[in-house]
Amino acid sequence: MLGERPTPTLTPRSKAPPPVRMLRAGEILHLTRAASPQFVTPMRVRVIRELVDRFPPYGWLWFEGYQLDAKGRAVAKRELFVLREGLEWVVTAPPPARPAPARRPPARPRTAVG
Repeated sequence: MLGERPTPTLTPRSKAPPPVRMLRAGEILHLTRAASPQFVTPMRVRVIRELVDRFPPYGWLWFEGYQLDAKGRAVAKRELFVLREGLEWVVTAPPPARPAPARRPPARPRTAVG
């Protein structure tokens, strides 16, 4: 009709951004140029903690970690500024389970002979 407003059509809302994965202590990351231009030579890092008290631009983060050598040993402690989207998590095998301690039979009370 004349002068009537058209009924609004519902448009699908844009997707919510994917949930942000926080870094956890002990995780191993493989850092390449996708994470930051500073990583011309890729490196592996063991996370100490994410530095949440700093306010980087959206999508970037600061974290503390140990740079690892080829054998997985820490060689340097570093504070790194990286693009969250460029992080590559290294899947490591869980530590081997410790074998259960051997069980001994219950102690028998000593009886006096005689």
